[in-house]
Amino acid sequence: MFPTATETSFQEKVDQDLNIEPKDHMPENYRLHLIRQISQHAHSEVIGMQPEGNWITRAPSLRAKQILLAKIQDEGGHGLYLYSAAETLGISREEMIEQLHSGKAKYSNIFNYPSLTWADIGAIGWLVDGAAIVNQVSLQRTSYGPYARAMVRICKEESFHQRQGYEIMAKMMKGIPAQREMAQDAMNRWWWPALMMFGPHDSDSPHSGNAFKWKIKRKSNDELRQRFIDKTVPQAELIGLAIPDKDLKWNEAKQGYDHGEINWAEFKQVISGNGPCNKQRMAHHVKYHEEGAWVREAGAAYSKQIQENK
Repeated sequence: MFPTATETSFQEKVDQDLNIEPKDHMPENYRLHLIRQISQHAHSEVIGMQPEGNWITRAPSLRAKQILLAKIQDEGGHGLYLYSAAETLGISREEMIEQLHSGKAKYSNIFNYPSLTWADIGAIGWLVDGAAIVNQVSLQRTSYGPYARAMVRICKEESFHQRQGYEIMAKMMKGIPAQREMAQDAMNRWWWPALMMFGPHDSDSPHSGNAFKWKIKRKSNDELRQRFIDKTVPQAELIGLAIPDKDLKWNEAKQGYDHGEINWAEFKQVISGNGPCNKQRMAHHVKYHEEGAWVREAGAAYSKQIQENK
């Protein structure tokens, strides 16, 4: 089947690096792809508040509590920006949440791992948010305007989160042996899940073809993962942390690090709902979503009253 005139016009606009806006013509598959990607991104931001929220009352200082509270507030804001961007594509917030609760919609595998110690909060900030930044910087140039604009502020805030996490790890590596061991243990547990955040190899990613064609995606999963590794390994070495990969070595020819094979069976297990904390994360989200129903109902009633009184 040959493309229609409107489909040709759409692709020409994309090829010229012009943003697609909500009222522009777009292929249905483009719209559905964006809904899947943006809603998954929004769900990840909101679910990602849970492993860190667990440590607010146990942070080691008032300063650490304030920083962690501010960070968690940022993540909630990121979810709001992204849900709002997805809504411009004709899906409601309620439908996106229903898809999350039913298991139809996914969120990042990384948030199904437990945060066992304070060092985990450092690892999450440094590694998880660091991986997110590498991926999200390229999304500032994604073809859909509302998504690209949301990413500008999100990236700026994520850069602070990464610094916060690295500061925690650096301080612990200057501490007593028990603190250094705690930091290394967190590194050992979060390194590989952080690499999985970029998704499977592009040859195994079913959505990559159209994503590149439509310029929703600018860089491949493997390219972004490589960039993260090359950036993070020197940071770890600087503070004395060992990367838990016996196959990691510098490759002079490609001017980057070769690394060991990722456990993709574990990745598939986690995103299929069988990770260490999948059920806990979802039960928590469902519980508080249901308990907050009265707030949404009151807001809707107030909005209706305002409209009726105009």
